[in-house]
Amino acid sequence: MKTLKIIGLVLVVIIVLLLIIPLFINGNYSVEREVTINKPKQEVFDYVKYLKNQNKFSVWAKIDTAMKTEFRGEDATVGFVSAWDSENPKAGKGEQKITKIDKGSRIDYEIHFIKPFESTDFAYLTFESASENATIVKWGFHGTMKYPMNLMLVFTDMEKMLAPDLQNGLNNLKGILEN
Repeated sequence: MKTLKIIGLVLVVIIVLLLIIPLFINGNYSVEREVTINKPKQEVFDYVKYLKNQNKFSVWAKIDTAMKTEFRGEDATVGFVSAWDSENPKAGKGEQKITKIDKGSRIDYEIHFIKPFESTDFAYLTFESASENATIVKWGFHGTMKYPMNLMLVFTDMEKMLAPDLQNGLNNLKGILEN
């Protein structure tokens, strides 16, 4: 009986800690990567502003080439939505919407993941002239994990999880535009 009380007390302490620790954890995260593309800024921007083109360079779009895709609205304009649905849990189901375009310099997106888990995060692409014929493209991703799910940030390195995919996508974009 004494052993059961000790086990019960240990379980209560663990549960309480799992509820208290997230109160002190910042739930915000952001990851950004960049690449220099040997093309003029406007040419790079004019390609990337079309969200449909992201399927050609994003590593996430290549996870399941048979996934169902749907497009709503006019591409390269605020409000355009690219939705996907895949049986592969690595791709899942969700949609990405263009939320803001600063002509020639920045595009902002809202990404709503539906499966395998529901969350809303944000991404952006920025374009800066490195020279007349070279452009620095930055691809960033940021979001917030709310209490108590922010506890996962203690065990999950978002930089390690997202940065390679962002960099590979940018490298793919560079390959497409420079060839």
